[in-house]
Amino acid sequence: MPFSARTPAQLRNMFGSNLRSLAAEHQSVSALARDLGINRTQFNRYLSGESFPRPDVLARICDFFDVDARVLLEPVDQMAREAGPISSEYLRDFMGPAIQTVPEESLPSGFYQFARRSFVRDDQFVRGIVLIKRDGANTFLRGFEPKIAMAMQGIPTDARAREYRGFVMQIEDGVAATVTRRNAMTASFNYLSRVTSFQNNFWVGYVARTVRETSSSTRMTRMVYEFLGTEVSKALPWARKAGFCQINDLMPFHQRLLQPNDPFR
Repeated sequence: MPFSARTPAQLRNMFGSNLRSLAAEHQSVSALARDLGINRTQFNRYLSGESFPRPDVLARICDFFDVDARVLLEPVDQMAREAGPISSEYLRDFMGPAIQTVPEESLPSGFYQFARRSFVRDDQFVRGIVLIKRDGANTFLRGFEPKIAMAMQGIPTDARAREYRGFVMQIEDGVAATVTRRNAMTASFNYLSRVTSFQNNFWVGYVARTVRETSSSTRMTRMVYEFLGTEVSKALPWARKAGFCQINDLMPFHQRLLQPNDPFR
């Protein structure tokens, strides 16, 4: 139905329906209204389709839920399907919600320390910290490349240049992540599977870089993740150790999982 044919009541009802869908992800409507800076009674009127927000309030709601003004015109689930190629109709049965939703028990939200062989120094290893976080049904990854590794490749070493982010998907026997630096300057594919251990907080797999083949550099290597929890204080000591190291600098269990003397296949 074109915009000009919609009545004010239809627009209010569409907005109210979308707002109820968006609010369903939050446990408390009262807390959500407070976070938005909207009176609870007025917020309930929006939810029921009885009232419509002022433009500035609408903009605040759109920013909060990361949606656009189409929230007035079409269902939010349709907007989500159109948000990008992974959520498109063409890939929905292959890369849709079933694999985009990663259960907490598969990969808990919080900080992880990781270790792998260096891509630029074959005789050394790299350790670092990443954050796994949820946003609705999506699972994301964030971290920073070591400064020295960036400098060796003639790349700026400021935080903006070193930052990388990615999205995580559930697969049959583990999780997979596609990770890139800003503007897709570099990219990698990561696969991790949980390791049976006493604390059940280790994952092992591999990481592959999207670079051309050369005889002097590595494009794929084993990688281990260890869950540290959600507190920044527990992650900071490991963050300070991020960068290049020798195999003997790694924890014994990390060394065992990385199998440094066995070829990667």
